[in-house]
Amino acid sequence: MENTIAIVLAAGKGTRMKSEKSKQVHKILGKEIVLRSVENAKKAGIDDIIAVVGYKKEQVQDVLKDSVKYVVQEEMLGTGHAVMQAKQYLEGKKGKVVVLNGDVPILRPETIRKLIEKSNSNKEYATLLSAIYENPCGYGRIIRDEGGNVEGIVEEKDANEQQKEIKEINAGIYCFDIPELLKALDEINNDNASGEYYITDVIKIMNDKGLKTGATIVEDNTEILGVNDKVQLEILTRILRLRINAEFMAKGVIIEDTNTTYIYDDVEIGVDTVIHPNTTIKSDVIIGANCEIGPNAYIREKCRLADNVKIGNFVEIKNTKVGTGSKVPHFIYLGDCEVGERCNIGCGTITCNYDGFNKSKTIIGDHVFIGSNTNLVAPVSVGDNAFVAAGSTITDDVPEYALAIARQKQINKENWNKK
Repeated sequence: MENTIAIVLAAGKGTRMKSEKSKQVHKILGKEIVLRSVENAKKAGIDDIIAVVGYKKEQVQDVLKDSVKYVVQEEMLGTGHAVMQAKQYLEGKKGKVVVLNGDVPILRPETIRKLIEKSNSNKEYATLLSAIYENPCGYGRIIRDEGGNVEGIVEEKDANEQQKEIKEINAGIYCFDIPELLKALDEINNDNASGEYYITDVIKIMNDKGLKTGATIVEDNTEILGVNDKVQLEILTRILRLRINAEFMAKGVIIEDTNTTYIYDDVEIGVDTVIHPNTTIKSDVIIGANCEIGPNAYIREKCRLADNVKIGNFVEIKNTKVGTGSKVPHFIYLGDCEVGERCNIGCGTITCNYDGFNKSKTIIGDHVFIGSNTNLVAPVSVGDNAFVAAGSTITDDVPEYALAIARQKQINKENWNKK
């Protein structure tokens, strides 16, 4: 999105998390909350992003790396003070700046775009995101005039009893005209109950100058929920999990139990695929159509499943390709593996892909039958139409059409246990 900058506020201590880690680097579905906030801005079309860091800033920088510019807020003196730290990157610029909170990680990119578009189309110098809550306790209230225009924001601790009855709250997400924001930042002060510099005071300053301001109400008020403790971390994980599951079901995927199905970001699943309960599918996974996954399946990163694949119960696969019509039914581990078309992998099969130093690949051709309780010691390949006998430990390549038997001869010692 041209002429738009984002500022992500990620400097707070997050003491209620009761953690040695920065609040910003705790994860939801495998991804740090601050990274989610930055990626939401990028998905909204904003490439120029400034992160305001402070407490345990090295941890935040290790996550975001060089995807953003950094400024440091040494003292925690409020949101207005945090935005002031980014002035060096705003001076001389025109256009819009969006202010986001690093600990509000499940805001939809479409909501950010809608905020910017309203600000541009209505020629507003400040546009804020608001929400309606039946119980707005703890939030700043939106003050509107008789015509519905935003006059200002009153924080909970500064609000009178009448203002506390207002249900429209400030989501803490803003879109500002850059030159006018810079002017307003020079005018805000900390003359309030907290002794902090509120970014919300910018709205009043602009209104007093006769500059047009406005607000857009978010349709789904769960989007603006923040993470302040580990209870809220779990709540947001639950909300995002259900949102992702609902999106897949709307596209034709069958999820039998949304409460026990965990699907991470960057996953593709084809139509009519069935996801059974207690299944986890991690990022960078592609699953074809008409597959059957689970129950109790763990599909890890970099897996590619073709159409009509079955992944059964208590199966874990990682960095693995499975060809059309193949079955990986139960109690199996496949790591760094390629399975061809219409194979059957017997119960208890594992790929021994790690020797303590390196990961090695296992290649299984088309129409292969792997007997139960087989160990495939990588690097190793099994040719097309081959058969591996149950209980084998395969250390050498198996030619196509061969039967591989790799187990010791059975010895029965008569009456041994009587002794």
